[in-house]
Amino acid sequence: MLRSYTGHEHIFLADRGNSAILAALETANRRYPGRMTALYPDQGGWLSYRKSAKKVNSFEPEKVKTDAGIIDLENLKKKAGDAYCFIYQNPAGYFADQPIKEIYRICRGVCTAILDVTGCIGDKELCDGRFADMMVGSFGRWKPVNLGYGGFISFRDKETAQQAGPFLKSLRFEKEHEAELLKKLQELPERLEFLYNTTQKVKQELSQFDIVQPGKKGINVVVRWRDGEEKKRIINYCDVKGYEYTECPRYIRLNDDAISIEIKRLTRDA
Repeated sequence: MLRSYTGHEHIFLADRGNSAILAALETANRRYPGRMTALYPDQGGWLSYRKSAKKVNSFEPEKVKTDAGIIDLENLKKKAGDAYCFIYQNPAGYFADQPIKEIYRICRGVCTAILDVTGCIGDKELCDGRFADMMVGSFGRWKPVNLGYGGFISFRDKETAQQAGPFLKSLRFEKEHEAELLKKLQELPERLEFLYNTTQKVKQELSQFDIVQPGKKGINVVVRWRDGEEKKRIINYCDVKGYEYTECPRYIRLNDDAISIEIKRLTRDA
């Protein structure tokens, strides 16, 4: 099922999504020896991108500019030739789908494109293995595949998977979780439909507010507020509807004053 969802033949399970991210970065560093810099988005990414890159080598990874999470293609093009990889998330911050075809067009043969598909696995358009050298994902709590344990790494071609060999040896996935993971993967299309439908409903109900990237696809809704009164109204909406939320600025969502409505935390039968 993972092969079907990703379009990648070479897939390995891990105990955590962060373990898969570290293995991906180590592999990417090996693919481009002599290059020390990893690239990652300036917002709408995941916390371990920077931490894991610093474990691979001591160099500080470099941020790529974004427009409220959406990758600035010109900035990426400018920096890709000096980096060993670009790691990013689709959707950005779980709220806005990325131009993955254009991003891969810039990275292919220049640096390794690592696509974090935690928030879009199961969506054939957003999670398309043709446009990434490697994919990583988490099955943690509050994810579309909300197993509460584990993750994966996948490879576009056999050569890259072979280069990853030494870094895959430390990956573990307890067999006791396999049956439940399969069940979650089988239920994924229905769960994604529920999450997408709910985000559209929330955007319609909050259309009078400044929704970030309103035309983009995602499983969260991020809403900017201009003053304390607007902030209170958005939070009150969440409380009435029973939606959990987090406050921004927050790197893994948006570096601006906003409320991130965490639709992805809902269960399918909510």
